[in-house]
Amino acid sequence: MKHSFPEFHLARVAVIGDLMLDRFYFGKANRISPEAPVPVVNIDRLEDLPGGAGNVAMNIASLGANCSISGLTGEDEAAGVLEQRLQAVGINCLFHRAAEAGTIIKSRVISSHQQLIRLDFEKRFEPALTEQMQGLVGKLIDQAQVMVLSDYNKGTLSDPQFWINEAKQKNIRVLVDPKGSDFSKYRGADLITPNMTEFEAVAGPVSSEQDLISKAQTLIKQLDIQAILITRSEHGMTLIRADQPEFHLPAIAKEVADVTGAGDTVISTLAAALAAGADLEHAVTLANVAASIVVSKLGTSTVSGPELKAEYERHQGLHKSDHSIAGAVTVEQLKIAVDQAKQRGEKIVFTNGCFDILHAGHVTYLQQARKLGDRLIVAINADESVTKLKGEGRPINTAERRLTVLAGLADVDWVTCFPGDTPEELLRLIQPDVLVKGGDYDKKGVVGWEIVEGYGGEVKVMGLVENCSTTAIVNKINTRKA
Repeated sequence: MKHSFPEFHLARVAVIGDLMLDRFYFGKANRISPEAPVPVVNIDRLEDLPGGAGNVAMNIASLGANCSISGLTGEDEAAGVLEQRLQAVGINCLFHRAAEAGTIIKSRVISSHQQLIRLDFEKRFEPALTEQMQGLVGKLIDQAQVMVLSDYNKGTLSDPQFWINEAKQKNIRVLVDPKGSDFSKYRGADLITPNMTEFEAVAGPVSSEQDLISKAQTLIKQLDIQAILITRSEHGMTLIRADQPEFHLPAIAKEVADVTGAGDTVISTLAAALAAGADLEHAVTLANVAASIVVSKLGTSTVSGPELKAEYERHQGLHKSDHSIAGAVTVEQLKIAVDQAKQRGEKIVFTNGCFDILHAGHVTYLQQARKLGDRLIVAINADESVTKLKGEGRPINTAERRLTVLAGLADVDWVTCFPGDTPEELLRLIQPDVLVKGGDYDKKGVVGWEIVEGYGGEVKVMGLVENCSTTAIVNKINTRKA
């Protein structure tokens, strides 16, 4: 069954965490200061945006969900600006303003889309202020379906157990964006969302995909939590739950403009989707799509509901599976994804090659290959292997670029780069149902044919589009240059 898009307007989310004001000064830098070797920026525009937990709330509201937020601020101008910006989009604010403290401000000077300097005005909030703030809890969470703890290690969440216990008494799910090297303070939460660096700081260095799963499962048991969602930058995100298979989503190929706030977008989308009734895998899928949108924007940005819906439906149209999105994966991630696909009864098709300059012949061939099964894997040669096969000057495009282009094709489910000169070890590992190769030779000319037929798979050779080859394209370019 294909999942419907969540009705975010039905969702009610409470956010508790470190509030801050992101202040941007924009201007032109046309000269160097006579006082010191630094640029002089003539400021012509000031922009204030909610940051930290405020950005989480802004993302939730942008999706169309109902949101309340609480945190510590000073009794100052910055707190007023922050509250005004949040209330302007319908967010219910319950700040605890402390006259003896100051609102955290992060100021950035921007010129020609380049950040020149960042100035932070912050002092960690004392635990006594956190205790005073806890009196707001009843008003904040009584109507919530999901609670987000947005921890930036500024003192607001010095006692996250108070909030977790309060939420549990009211059967409210708790999601945590963690900080620091001690996750035991989040014991009992439903889900935590560390990035890879944060995860390794707690669980130790990760040497492989299986090591990642093992360390995450250990942490889940130690902390008595239900799940960990690890965000892995260009490697996508991985959801790990107690005694369940890993659920991995590769990063969606996008031009990255700015990763600022991507973690906020992930936990915001998760919270809003879960509050709207989505299951966890569906919510993670939506969060992955939302992250791909926000990193393509400059600065602290949000994703709107219609924007997410359009991008989500575009990707859902590419594949039959409920949650799957095409993307580049490691060999280990591919193994896990293929095993899960086989358990669902899906037929796996595999092809390999250099795919240096993608042309009409490649596209037609991949379209034909995809029709032979439910899933298509494209495995590409590493750069060193391409050079051995094609000679100096090749590849024209690096492996990373070739992976990105192939991942964007509608007919490709997964694309990976295999080590060595042949895909034989990869074939032994994943055992696809069909091995496909394009050419004018018989199946015994296909590398790995005996491996595939040995475990009962099929080998097929498909004709190529005439007058289409990367080598011919390169030669034609070189001839024109000459």
